[in-house]
Amino acid sequence: MTSAMNPRTGSTVGVDTGPAVDRNGLGAIPAEVPSRACARWQSLQRISVCHFSSIQRSLDYRSFYMESVPVAAMGLRPKFIAPHGINGLQEGVDLASVRRPKQPAVRILLAPLILLRLLRSRADIYQLHDPELLPVSLLLKLVFRKKVVYDSCEDFPLMMMTKPWIPRSLRSFVAKIVSCFEWLAARSLDGIVTADSATLRRFAKVGRSKKRVFYNFPRLDLFPEPKLAAKKFDVVYRGGLSVRAGTLILLDAVGRLAEKGLPVSLLLIGYFDNDRAERLIRERIQALGPGVLVELRGKIDHSEMAEALAEAKIGVCPLQAIPKFLNNIPVKVWEYWACGLPVIASDLPPIRPFFRICAGLLVKPDDPGELAAAIGQLLHDPRAAERMGANGRRAVEERLNNYSQVRGLLSFYKQVLS
Repeated sequence: MTSAMNPRTGSTVGVDTGPAVDRNGLGAIPAEVPSRACARWQSLQRISVCHFSSIQRSLDYRSFYMESVPVAAMGLRPKFIAPHGINGLQEGVDLASVRRPKQPAVRILLAPLILLRLLRSRADIYQLHDPELLPVSLLLKLVFRKKVVYDSCEDFPLMMMTKPWIPRSLRSFVAKIVSCFEWLAARSLDGIVTADSATLRRFAKVGRSKKRVFYNFPRLDLFPEPKLAAKKFDVVYRGGLSVRAGTLILLDAVGRLAEKGLPVSLLLIGYFDNDRAERLIRERIQALGPGVLVELRGKIDHSEMAEALAEAKIGVCPLQAIPKFLNNIPVKVWEYWACGLPVIASDLPPIRPFFRICAGLLVKPDDPGELAAAIGQLLHDPRAAERMGANGRRAVEERLNNYSQVRGLLSFYKQVLS
């Protein structure tokens, strides 16, 4: 058991952290494992898993860093086919690149061409990551009798309702089409993996496919024990920069603090959703004036994330209450805790249960005044902020880490093959 601070009352509550895990975040077969368990482990190590995507133009946070690399470290043989522009072995993963047409409609029409590449890989399990590849996955399963898993890392039907490239009049129709294909996948494929329990509930009673939540908890080898160092920024946010992500709310909060005589330095790490979002955000930053430091760092490689986040005193997650964020869990919150940072986040259902384990402050999503007050509270009480960050780091080390998820994923693969 460990103690965590209740974010609303300030009291501590007991948290069952479960068994301690390997601190390197990856792990290997322990020497003391009994021979029967060792035989099961060795049978898992012979498994070849082929991940495939038609849209991932870089090495994806979840499918590459969270799933493929850790299982490779454990001895499995992962492959990855996607338009990432890389061929060959990287961190134990066999990478193969394919072309990515710019237009989504063209990608959907040309998706069957990836089928030949997949069949040539001769994998034991095929794991797809995009809804536009669901027709290909159904061919793999129903025609070629392969073991196929659908990794639904987002609530894709809800995402279709906000996609700018889909005309508003067609978004509801496209969302229903995606939902129908996902229903077929749940009935026909061998397994469904989601990144949160809310998304899994949509599939829970459909078909006999194996189902599992694989949370995007941090890898401890990428987020080692934080080092004591001077902080360059008061606040950090990492992720998409947009209205829906609450970037303008955060900038408004920073502006209010500056007006009260507390200029806050802010580090923004990530990408702009679109040109309009970039224009609005840059205009708002300019309006803050020269007395407020805001650094736009852009998208960085995930291997550099821990060092960048550790430059700040507080991590914020001001996501807005849109359908996507009412279901999906923001990974950035776990990463802040992994870096030992106190966290201020929008009070949304998916992340709320984790604040019962780790300490932090929850605020109304659309209230810059409440966000400003929370930032000011932590800056004025550094000891309380330090305790919150330490509780978060402890929970990540003992429970909320990638190693615990990978162990479950290996068991899931075994169930799929059996």
